[in-house]
Amino acid sequence: MTTYVIASNAAHARVFAHQVGRIREIDHLDHPESQAHAGDLRTGEGGKEGSGALHGNPRATGNQQATSDKHAAFFAKEVASYMKAAHDKGGVDDFILIAEPRFLGTLRDKLDDPTKEVVIREVDKDLTKQSVNDIKKAAGIM
Repeated sequence: MTTYVIASNAAHARVFAHQVGRIREIDHLDHPESQAHAGDLRTGEGGKEGSGALHGNPRATGNQQATSDKHAAFFAKEVASYMKAAHDKGGVDDFILIAEPRFLGTLRDKLDDPTKEVVIREVDKDLTKQSVNDIKKAAGIM
């Protein structure tokens, strides 16, 4: 029986395989756009002061949070697709999701029903930069 533990935030996901008391990191996914300053994503102007709509750049309008949310949704869809493919291939029996709280909700919304059914635990913490032991402890697989 193989459980995938996915530790994720809106920019990075670490994938671990857990089998019979052993866990090992097997993959990672990155979405660099989620790390970029929202001004860089919308305008290409490096987020410089004075580059907004009031200073002659009409493309710099909009909400920074909306831009961040959009990129988080793109990455959540990528992670959900990864999970679906892993489950469909038959190599994964179930999943444990450990994710930054806001991203966890976005990811949950992107999962298809068969994949949702095999998520056995969710932890709302960003542990992407933590040790394997911290991730094991949070996943409850010590």
